[in-house]
Formats: sequence, structure tokens, C-alpha cells
Amino acid sequence: MKIITNNKKAFHNFFISDLFEAGIALEGSEVKSIRGGGVSLNESFVVLKNGEAFLKNAYIKPYDKANSFQPDSHRTRKLLLHKDEILKLERKVKEKGFSVMPTKVYLSGGKIKIEIGLAKGKKLYDKREVLKNESIKRDIERARRNLK
Repeated sequence: MKIITNNKKAFHNFFISDLFEAGIALEGSEVKSIRGGGVSLNESFVVLKNGEAFLKNAYIKPYDKANSFQPDSHRTRKLLLHKDEILKLERKVKEKGFSVMPTKVYLSGGKIKIEIGLAKGKKLYDKREVLKNESIKRDIERARRNLK
């Protein structure tokens, strides 16, 4: 598995719980562009409607060496999930106030996959708490290395 991009903002702004692997319906030169690292998940999100999942606002850079047909870089792309996975996501979004966020894009067996997760928003004090805990762990590790 080769990770192409991570959505670090999603982990900073949300608590991510259940993770799902989905395929993406891509057109033409988008595949080569993604393989070259021309994808960004910042500001992107997943919408569930009519029993289907769609990735909105994800940026895929237009491929330089492609012919005249260039798909829109911010177009809505369909996510390929099993029906029971979509139903589970819809239930959680309706019941508990979760939203669905993409977390990373990677290559798996030669195919481009996207990892999506159920996300619940963090409050400002939650973000501070996480940063404080990371700082404490870093200091402990630094002190442990200096003792050796």
C-alpha cells in the first residue's frame, strides 16, 4: 500500500472513528495525475444521497501531458462502496450527528482507493487537550533519550 496523500486537517478538526475503504470513479487522466501526487483532500467531504456516496470538493490537478479533454479539477466524484456500508454510514450520520470525511488516498493492488471515516467535530478545548498530550509525550521521549 502506497499512501499518496493524507488529510491532516480532518484529524486535527474531527474525532475520526470508523474507517472504510472505497474506490473512486475517475475519468481519463485523473488516474495519472493522482499517481503523480496531484491530489488534495483539504476542504473535501462526503455526501450520502439516494443510496450513493459522493466525494465533493476534492482537488485533482489537471494532468499536464493529457489531450484536450480535462475533467473539472473540483468535480463531484462517485465513491464505490457496498450497499451495507452506505446504509451503515447513513444511519450513523442521521442518528448521532456524525459527518463523513476522507482521510487518505492510496494505491492498493494497482488501484486508487480512498479511506473515509465517520467524523465528529472537535471543540477548541479538545484540540488544546490533544496538543498538550502530544507535547507531554514528546518531552517524555526526549528525556528518555537523554538518559541513555
